[in-house]
Amino acid sequence: MKNKMKIRAWMDKGKTTVKAIIFHPMETGMRKDKKTGKKIPAHFITEVNCEHNGKTVLRCLWGPGVSKNPFISFRFSGAKAGDTLKISWVDNKGNSGSKEAKISA
Repeated sequence: MKNKMKIRAWMDKGKTTVKAIIFHPMETGMRKDKKTGKKIPAHFITEVNCEHNGKTVLRCLWGPGVSKNPFISFRFSGAKAGDTLKISWVDNKGNSGSKEAKISA
């Protein structure tokens, strides 16, 4: 699986706004393949970790109910323009991915 993710992070009135999309199939394990009639195996993100300069600012524990290509948005205090933001994820099959972005002014 390709490690695809888009992140934007910027300062606004002393707080940092983060918006990110993780490109992932997020299969529940309940859908059937239309051609074969067999269930598509579950494949979903179980954990997302967001770090600012190495310190966790958001941790999400997800299950199969999250939609394909999940989008997250959150705000936090204590950052400044130029700081590093890292988002990483792990799925139920052991795949993982991460991406870093600089916080803009």
